[in-house]
Amino acid sequence: MKLITTSDGSHSVYSDKFNADYHSKHGAIQESQHVFIISGLQYFFQSSPLSSIGVRGEAETLRIFEMGFGTGLNAFLTFLEMQDKNVNVEYTAVEQYPLKEEIYSSLNYTELLDAENNKSNFLEMHECEWNVFCNISTKFTIRKVNTQLQMLNHDYNYHLVFFDAFAYTAQPELWTEEIFKQLYNTMEQGGTLVTYSAKGQVRRNLQAAGFQVERIIGPPGKREMLRAIKPLSLQA
Repeated sequence: MKLITTSDGSHSVYSDKFNADYHSKHGAIQESQHVFIISGLQYFFQSSPLSSIGVRGEAETLRIFEMGFGTGLNAFLTFLEMQDKNVNVEYTAVEQYPLKEEIYSSLNYTELLDAENNKSNFLEMHECEWNVFCNISTKFTIRKVNTQLQMLNHDYNYHLVFFDAFAYTAQPELWTEEIFKQLYNTMEQGGTLVTYSAKGQVRRNLQAAGFQVERIIGPPGKREMLRAIKPLSLQA
């Protein structure tokens, strides 16, 4: 693995094993902000059937699952976005190939996001113990699971799923109807799944798993992406 710089100045990582980049060459931060924060997290609070979370007085819990912890960028952006929300976040991510310290400690996300005061939080996400929930702040806990997605024992119902596996051509086994059905069964009704992919077969596999799927505007350099909703009922 090696560090690379994308078009918006933010770092990504190139994996020789998968011949693939962790983030878009058009901009790592731009892509993650658009796909997972704006189209996923912000959409959830604005438009999801479950959008009332956190507006009923005492803090409630938002459960997020990420396929591919990778550089930790999606988790860190979520952490920053939720700082002023009356919501506790439980963030679970599966990652089979953790980055080495020489890579993750060199990532420039805190600098570009004007979040140098939170650099210790970002590093702790990478350095905290695996397979258990770790407190990154009073309102944000993360559990990284070092295994294959197919082997993961899901013991929570998630409100949000960030599907950020390597591209279909690199990991076709992770974009199947069976995988999406597994995730569908672990999500709350009304829950939201977002992915940067807009591939036709991925859309069909999501639909076959039970999701209501829409193509929406993609991040810079990509025309479209997919957002999928688990219906509130089987008849929805």
